Amino acid sequence: MKYVNADIIFPEELLKEIQKYIHGSMIYVPTPEGKRKKWGENSGSRKHLRQRNEAIRQQYIDGATIEELSDQFCLSNDSIKKIIYSKI
Repeated sequence: MKYVNADIIFPEELLKEIQKYIHGSMIYVPTPEGKRKKWGENSGSRKHLRQRNEAIRQQYIDGATIEELSDQFCLSNDSIKKIIYSKI
């Protein structure tokens, strides 16, 4: 999270109104609901997991067993089953 000086971004009237409630402290202004990014979008984790899960599904379709996939991807058999059966 980046620190921004309020007197640079807020109009003087709004800054004075905010100062009635908080004096010299840091506050967090959340992003509006519709503009929030989903988990993993900034770091790329979401994309990585989507690609991994697609690879698991494809290898299963190509004949790999659940046990083989479990060993290869270091996941439990139940996790592999959830991934496989979520799209098929």
